[in-house]
This record gives sequence, structure tokens and C-alpha cells, in this order.
Amino acid sequence: MEHDSIALIKEMANGSREAFRQFYQKHASLAYTFAMRILQSPSDSEDLLQEVFMQVWRQASRYSKERGNPEAWLITITRSRAIDKVRSKRRADKGVQKVEDHVKTATEASESSVASKSLAKLTVSGALTELNAEQKEVVELAYFDGYTQTEISEKLGIPLGTVKTRVRSALKKLRGVLTTKESETN
Repeated sequence: MEHDSIALIKEMANGSREAFRQFYQKHASLAYTFAMRILQSPSDSEDLLQEVFMQVWRQASRYSKERGNPEAWLITITRSRAIDKVRSKRRADKGVQKVEDHVKTATEASESSVASKSLAKLTVSGALTELNAEQKEVVELAYFDGYTQTEISEKLGIPLGTVKTRVRSALKKLRGVLTTKESETN
């Protein structure tokens, strides 16, 4: 399975949208679960998930299997972005506990979850077909074409809030489909 993910990363580095779609389907649940452990907010975790996979798409050519397996690479990106988000919130709200303590606790609590998710990788085909046309359009623009939510808003001529709602509801629906498929295989 690890070899499959490495092959997908290599294909993404060459611009394969299909490889990105497959990599996302295999690993989105893992990244989302890890983000939730740190951020403890579904909406923040969904936003972070989009940022993480945009970074994966942009940096696929920089991946090196000698520095770790694909899951470890993805978790490292997720952790780094989550820490940045927590730090940003901390600056906005002085009452938030120290980032280092928060991340350490979240990391320790999720180690077994990460390992089990890594072993029970999702192999879901056609999850995007579960989305309505509007949701599918914004997800494809964001994840496959690399547009930011602001750029999608401008491109489609719709309010930014509408784009965010569509992306959030699409990710929620995809997570539901993935969870259902995962429970059917267990």
C-alpha cells in the first residue's frame, strides 16, 4: 500500500489530477482525524484539510521516500499547518494554552489512531460522484486546479461565503461516504 501512495505522489508531481484524487481518497480521513485532534474544531479542520492537500499538490515533486513514508509526510504537513493555525488563534486570543503542550497532548493521543488509520487505508472509488454539481465544481477547482477559495469566488462570480459553504458541505459529504465505505469493509 505504501508503494501505491509513493507512485501516486510521483504521478502528482507530473501533474496527474487522477493521482491526486486517489491520494486524497486514501488519506483525507487520516489528515482530517489528525487535524481534529489538534484543532478540536470541525470547521477549522476542514479548512486545514484543504490547505494541507493544496500543499501536497504543490510539493509532490519535493517528496522523498528516504525521509519517511507518504503518511508520515502528510501528517508532518498537517501538524505543521495545524500548529500555525493554533499559534495564530493564540495571538488573537491570549487565553489559549501553550501550543507546544496542546500539540504534544494531541500527538500522544493520536499516535495509535494514526497508525490504525494508516493500516486501514481507504480505497474508495467514485466518492466525488456523490456530490452535487455545485459541490463537485468547487472541490475540483480547489483540489485539482489549485484555486484558492477567493479565486473560485471570482472565477464563478459567486460570494466567497457560498464557496466556503459548498467546500465545507462537500468535504462533510465526502467524509460521510468514506466513513460509510470504511465501516462496510470492517
